Amino acid sequence: MSLDIRLKKASKSYSPKQAVKGTLVIDSKTDLSHSGLFITLEGMVNMQLSAKSVGIFEAFYNSVKPIQLIHVALEVQKAGKFSAGVTDIPFEFPLITKGNRPLYDTYHGVFISIQYTLKAELKRGMLNKSLTKQLEFVVEGPKVDKIPGQVPVPFTISPASLENVREQSLVPDFKISGVLDRAICNIEEPLRGSLTVEHSVVPVKSIELQLVRVETCGCAEGYAKDATEIQNIQIAEGDVMRGLSIPLHMVFPRLFTCITTATNNFKIEYEVNVVIVLKDDHLITENFPIKIYRPKDTSAAA
Repeated sequence: MSLDIRLKKASKSYSPKQAVKGTLVIDSKTDLSHSGLFITLEGMVNMQLSAKSVGIFEAFYNSVKPIQLIHVALEVQKAGKFSAGVTDIPFEFPLITKGNRPLYDTYHGVFISIQYTLKAELKRGMLNKSLTKQLEFVVEGPKVDKIPGQVPVPFTISPASLENVREQSLVPDFKISGVLDRAICNIEEPLRGSLTVEHSVVPVKSIELQLVRVETCGCAEGYAKDATEIQNIQIAEGDVMRGLSIPLHMVFPRLFTCITTATNNFKIEYEVNVVIVLKDDHLITENFPIKIYRPKDTSAAA
């Protein structure tokens, strides 16, 4: 015998106030007595501290608790018996919270995760183990009518522009110019731009584009902020031709990115790094803070 959850939307993606519709499927070779069929929809924000922050914010570590965004439970079928074979039972949940509290984007981070799940349970009495099934679905949170400030971000990287360098005289002479199409981004579209190596006295080994999440957790006792890599894309390998425009193209990965989010207890922010590695193993990094939004009308925000 088995219990399954099947959603009507193949994408498993929903917006707040939409209805999550699907079917519970019970498959049994014989008649199946039960003590009730239940399904629960739950949305949670879970936070944890990095190892370096546990000692510093011990009070926060002891007091932080998961944040419940939504919790709805339904009794789909009262105690009784299912006939042998396959039984389909429809269900429907509206994605509405008490007091219209916001539902944030689904997000799988390192120190913060926002997840929405359906859990079905078929109770089979005291002497038999219950059948359970859990399924995660995706919530696409607040959307904006228009993404503001979508202007190109030009940049020039040279020894003079570098920060946190003790002795600039030891940095080989080079000049790299480029542009990001925007720093305020539509999550449904790639981040684009271009980069040109104007000159470099040391051969180029590699050029990479790195997406970084910056997660902040905290409460009255303090805040812990950690930056971790989401993905790293090599856009050029070897000593590239001087003066050649190299395109930049990065898709925001589903689940591992969400819209830029700021609340009293946590923040999720993003940065993009352009990383140039020279043959002598000099590592040059240019950092760009970005904001990510989700528009109501993708075509209007393109």
